[in-house]
This record gives sequence, structure tokens and C-alpha cells, in this order.
Amino acid sequence: MAVLKRFIAGAVCPRCAEMDRIRAWEQHGVRYRDCVNCDFFEQSAIEEEAAAELTTRVNQEREEQQRNTIQTVRILDPRGR
Repeated sequence: MAVLKRFIAGAVCPRCAEMDRIRAWEQHGVRYRDCVNCDFFEQSAIEEEAAAELTTRVNQEREEQQRNTIQTVRILDPRGR
């Protein structure tokens, strides 16, 4: 069975700097990339371990106390006292 090679939308070739000319495919545990415009070719082993997720404000657990704390607002008189 032939290997399905797919173009990577928006990718720029590191050698000829042409956009939308890079295609990628995987075969026998190796990831390949090449350019149809020039002779660029790259291969790299597929790593089984997934990278750890970056910590952001969306995926952090908030403390229950912060969620339930009510804070009062004090309105200041602009004229002063």
C-alpha cells in the first residue's frame, strides 16, 4: 500500500523559503518531511512520550477558598472629606 503524503498548510520550506510546498508522512515509526520545490528532506523518529501540558490559567485548579470569597467594594468620594 502506498504511503499517503500530505501537504502542510502554511508551512515554509527552510531551504527555499517557499510556502505550501512541504509535505509530510509517517512510515515505520519515522516522520518524514520534504519540499516539492527544492531538494529539502528531513526525517525524525516519532517519540512515544507526549510532551507535558503547559500550565495556563485555564487548566490550573483554583483553590476553593478563592472561588467563595466575597469582597466588598468601597466607593470613594471624589471631593474628599
